[in-house]
Amino acid sequence: MQDHFTFTFRGVRGGHPMPGPSTVKYGGNTTCFEVRLGGHLVIVDAGTGIISLGLNMLARHRATEERIVAHLLFTHLHHDHTQGLPFFHPLRHPQASLYIFGAKPSERTDLEAELVQDFQPPFFPLGLEEMYSRRRFHHVRGGDRIVLRDPQGPPQVLGLADEPLELSPDAVLIDVHHGYHHPQTGVLMFRLHYRGHSVVVASDTEGYVGGDQRLIHFARGADLLVHDAEYDDEEYGEGEVIRQGWGHSTWRMAVEVAQAAGVKQLALCHHCACHDDAKLDEIERKAQALFPAAFMAREGLVISLL
Repeated sequence: MQDHFTFTFRGVRGGHPMPGPSTVKYGGNTTCFEVRLGGHLVIVDAGTGIISLGLNMLARHRATEERIVAHLLFTHLHHDHTQGLPFFHPLRHPQASLYIFGAKPSERTDLEAELVQDFQPPFFPLGLEEMYSRRRFHHVRGGDRIVLRDPQGPPQVLGLADEPLELSPDAVLIDVHHGYHHPQTGVLMFRLHYRGHSVVVASDTEGYVGGDQRLIHFARGADLLVHDAEYDDEEYGEGEVIRQGWGHSTWRMAVEVAQAAGVKQLALCHHCACHDDAKLDEIERKAQALFPAAFMAREGLVISLL
């Protein structure tokens, strides 16, 4: 099973969790994606979807006795993308090594300082002294490339000015793109490459007239594009609440990017907390009328890319 490349939707909701009978089909957990590339595990964002993933990782560790190694990529630090982290049990396991990547929040603070606030008093009952995992934090920015070679070894981060490496076909490459259209400092987007296949994660992004050309270039030819599609058309710029400038896209904006980039599949994601299963079914039908390879992301869905 070393030659597999799978993408699992662990959490697909934006804003806040929305459990209940009206969201059973697509799920109520907030954003988290599990990506397995050969022997590597990459996790994108830590919404409440990461909680069940952490439990699965511990069960796998007990069965195999292999050390837990994971690479956690943060698109940004808004609450719906971090709120599951305090309940991610591998953080507190002594046999876990976690490599954590994200943008530097500001000149005054760093990624680690911002994240640890969420899992210590007064916000959480257990303090940092209960965190037995090995953690390494890395700041990344647009244009960087993360290289994973040894599934049990550390990653390497290359900037635009660094010389390219000679890599084996087993290496995993993660390219970083910075999107500026999400309040206040934008988001990071990621393109994960393995054995000639790739997936692009573009969460919490708002479209432009004519399409986001930088994102289109970044996503060109990808096997799968996971794109924010929080709003239906009439919710975005009409009615009592105008959502332009909130940093999220309509399904139509996502379709425009997918068409222009020539991707093979489009997953519409970051579902509005107010959208029930029936509404998401309706949006999926509209999107498929324009781009038949579009589908609504669903919690637990596994896409095999290799």
